[in-house]
Amino acid sequence: MAREQELDLVEISPKAKPPVCKIIDYKKFLYEQKKREKALKSKATKVTIKEIRFGPQTDEHDYEFKKKHAIKFLQDGAKLKAFVFFKGRSIIFKEQGQILLLKLAQELEEYGKVEQLPKLEGKRMIMFIAPKKVK
Repeated sequence: MAREQELDLVEISPKAKPPVCKIIDYKKFLYEQKKREKALKSKATKVTIKEIRFGPQTDEHDYEFKKKHAIKFLQDGAKLKAFVFFKGRSIIFKEQGQILLLKLAQELEEYGKVEQLPKLEGKRMIMFIAPKKVK
């Protein structure tokens, strides 16, 4: 039948009993399949990561300013990477950096949840916050 219509016999579902086949143009079938995959890929959520940098002795005003930005990022659905950067000898203020990040996490509790608690990596103390799902 496929030869009569000058089309191809394409196996659609090989695992079914009996296997499902269709008489269609194979190139058109491949084109539609690629189109479907592209549509699914475009609907997939893309995770963006926004960074906020603090110093170990960040002033209260600067902290509030950066917190506002963090809230905006989380409301927009982006993950937040907050880190304290230690320059030179400021590494002796590790506790202050950790307190700062934990304070930020506590104040952003209604907007996102902590994915990774503050962890020191080299001269940076990093913490990740993921946005909460919008209802």
